[in-house]
Formats: sequence, structure tokens, C-alpha cells
Amino acid sequence: MKKGFLGFLCILLVMGVLAGCNEEKSSADTKSKDGKVVLNFWTFWGSETRRPIIEKIVKDFNDSQDRIEVNHTFLPWGDIWTKNLAAVAAGNPADVIVNDINSVALRAENNQAEDLSKYLDDSFKENFYPHLWKTVEYNGKPYAVPFNTDTRLLFYNKKAFREAGLDPNKPPQTWAELEEYAKKLDIKSGNKYDRFGFYPLWGSVGPSAWMASADGGKGFIDDGDLAINTPKKVEALEWLLGWQERYGEKNVQAFKAEFGSEQANPFISGKVAMIIDVGTFYTQIRDYGKDMEFGVAKIPAYDENAGHWADGGGFVVEVPKGSKHPKEAVEFIKYLTGKEAQKYWGEKNYDNVANIEGAEAVSESLDGQAKEVYEMTVKNLEETNLYPVPAEYPDYQNRINPHIDKVFTGKLTPEEALKKAEADVKKIKK
Repeated sequence: MKKGFLGFLCILLVMGVLAGCNEEKSSADTKSKDGKVVLNFWTFWGSETRRPIIEKIVKDFNDSQDRIEVNHTFLPWGDIWTKNLAAVAAGNPADVIVNDINSVALRAENNQAEDLSKYLDDSFKENFYPHLWKTVEYNGKPYAVPFNTDTRLLFYNKKAFREAGLDPNKPPQTWAELEEYAKKLDIKSGNKYDRFGFYPLWGSVGPSAWMASADGGKGFIDDGDLAINTPKKVEALEWLLGWQERYGEKNVQAFKAEFGSEQANPFISGKVAMIIDVGTFYTQIRDYGKDMEFGVAKIPAYDENAGHWADGGGFVVEVPKGSKHPKEAVEFIKYLTGKEAQKYWGEKNYDNVANIEGAEAVSESLDGQAKEVYEMTVKNLEETNLYPVPAEYPDYQNRINPHIDKVFTGKLTPEEALKKAEADVKKIKK
């Protein structure tokens, strides 16, 4: 037992030495040879497309002034946030990091991100879409700055519309019209479908989005109150199940198994006439859907008296707790989220950016259908909801999803599933 205890002490000593080395390295790296403050900037943008873009923005910032030097480090998706938490715990984090927009409050609650209110004046938030800025505040203070976002649209095949006797300039506006159009667009050979008019769970959309749409845009947690087992969400889940029952579960699964990316995408290949996806889906159609005639529209509303709703996500830039240079880090963040850098990022990636003037500048720089789709995404941001994870209900989505999955395998009714889901989420409130 004494031997084990001594071994444990040795491990602690080694960890202490390593930590000291790391801290010494970090301190040594905070100044460059010419006296500039050195900032470490972590992103997961390492692709051939995105890495040159973010590194050009970093270079432009470094060349714009002579006090701060930013070093960009790429870390793979998934690894970056695990390493960030470990670095924060060790007291040796990066100075700026790109992070998930919907979990800012959790990091603020857990003291993993710096309060930026002392570096940003009250007017700064006016540069950004209000629904995005709302996600970065915790107890009335900002702990990050929005960088980019997304929204979902209905993409529809105009040629298929004409073939089915539908007006290609009049996409469906309600759920009822969506069903009506889908039936006209279906092509069936015996018991097999050669083309699906529409299936609500294909593309970039899930059951939660449809349930929120039916419930007036209300997510599973609304202003701190649970809104999981509501009549409208039960109805929406029944509606989704109805699509599976009409097409047949085997047909749905068999068809889905054929899906791939690029040319094999079911919409681009003509196997699905309508699909919901993020605005950047346009680039796949542009690159792989040669001469494809398509249109974009808002996601159909629950009924003629309801609003059109879409859900969104995105990323923020924040200062991890313990950064040695938070003031300089925020100066770099202001540049990253300013009009010019946002315009460059948006143009090169065909991405929705968080800065309002930046987004408008991207729209003005485009033409043709690229402009049409981008302008629709910008307009759609006004009706796009984000659903930040509340600090009192961390990981709530993972409590809900398994119950919803059981609806589509026939193990639970929609009402049973949402009742169980709400009961499970209640158990995790802090």
C-alpha cells in the first residue's frame, strides 16, 4: 500500500513538472521577437477550401497593425473542444477559439469562457442578427461573438413540377399543400417508388424542427419551461409518422440507403422532387446538378394562419477562460466579426455570416441564382430560430431523441414518446 502511495506521489510530481513546463512555454510564447503580443487561435477549418480562407483573414489582421500577431492552429472536428476543455482546466488555453453557438451558456455557467462585457460597448451587438446575439448572452453579458450561421429552405425541382402539372413558380406554402404536391410528384412502379415527391425527414431537418414549427416556433424548452409534451408537438409527430406509413417504412429505408453526396444526392439525382436543406446546399447543385432547374422557398407553414419557421445553428468566436491576453483577443474577434472579414468569408464559402452589413455585402457581390438563393437565406434569418442548450437542462436533447426514434420503429405512440421524454428531461434539471 505504501508502494502504491509513493507511486501516486511520483505521478503527481511528474504532472506538476509537465504543467510547469507547459505554463513556461505558454508564457514564453506570449511575446514575439519584435515585442508583439502573440495570440493562439484554434479552429477546425482545415479543409482545402476553408483553411486558406481563414488564414488569409488572419494574415490580413496581422498586416493591419503592429501590436498583435495571431497564430492559427487547426484541430480536427471533435478534438478541438475536448482539447479546449482540458487546456482551460490546466490553465493554458488558446486565446481565441471557434465554438458551437448553441452551447455558449453552458460554457459560461461552467466558467470555461471569459466574460467579454468589459471589452465590448453596448452598441456592439447591433452589428449582428438579434437571434444570434441572444445565444451568446448569459445573465445579460456576452461570452462570445457570433461568427456564422445557417438556415433551412425548401429546394424544389421546377422540371418535376411542370411534369406533374404544378406551377413551378408556386411552391407549397402549408403542410397540407406540401402533402398535396408530394402525392402529385410521386412516381411509383408497382410497390416501388422511382421518385418521392417529398419526405420530411430527408435533407437537413429532423423531427424537432417540425414539432417546433407546429408549436408556433416553440422549442422543447421555452424561456426555461419544458414544452416537450404539448398537443401541437404530438400532432406534428403523428403527421411525420403518417408520411412513413403512407410510403412504407421499407420503401423509406431502402430509398435512403441509396443516398450519397454530390451527384448521388437524392434531390440532385432527381429521385426526390422537394427537399429541405441549408442554404449552402446550393453549391452542391451548382457543382453537380448541371443545368438543373430548381427553386427555393420558405419551409411550408403548419397552416395558413401560422408563420413560416426554420431552425438554425452556427459558430461563435470566444475567449477561453484563462487566456493570457483577453483584451487583445477581443480586438482580433472584432476584426473576425467585422464587415470586411465577414464579407470575405461569406463570399468564398457561400456561407451565412452573423454580421448584418457583412451579409448584405455578400448578397450585393453575387449574381444569378447564387444571389437569389443567398438573398432568400438572409431574408429567412428573420424567421429562423436557434435553440441554445439551457444551463439547467444540459444534454436534454439526448434524453428526448431515443423516445422519438421509438415512434418510427413502432415501439411508442407519439403521445407516449413525448410524455416519457418530458419526464426524463425533468430528472436532469440542476
